[in-house]
Amino acid sequence: MSSVVETVTQLVMPILTNKGFELYDLEFVKEGQGWYLRVYIDKPAGITIEECASVSDELSEKLDEMDPDPIPQAYFLEVSSPGAERPLKRPTDYEQALNKYVNVSLYQAINGTKIFEGTLTQLSDTELTLDYLDKTRHKTIVIPRDKIAKARLAIKF
Repeated sequence: MSSVVETVTQLVMPILTNKGFELYDLEFVKEGQGWYLRVYIDKPAGITIEECASVSDELSEKLDEMDPDPIPQAYFLEVSSPGAERPLKRPTDYEQALNKYVNVSLYQAINGTKIFEGTLTQLSDTELTLDYLDKTRHKTIVIPRDKIAKARLAIKF
């Protein structure tokens, strides 16, 4: 399915560049009985529903014009923002999350815990440092990046 992702990336990039948007992520996945082509777009001020619809319309037209069809099976096209609790996947995602509140899930527990939420205070190629609350006490933890299963921005309540 990587050829679908590559083809759609080539189609959508000129559309996004023309509008001043960036491609945050793109995936083609099967969920249940259906296939989903998901395009996550962003810009510094955030993306509106109207902007998502505009990109969806233009991308849909470009996909319909292609012969042969790069996606022969039926699928749902979804164009959206990555959201307020967006996943951190690329190195730039982590860099932009510095000094922000994040949620980190681990493959293996550290000090008996597999999920940490706190402020990302430091970042290197091999580890990250979180300042978090343990009950009412501030603590700091250094997490090796190879132990991270998932990381995302989080909303602090």
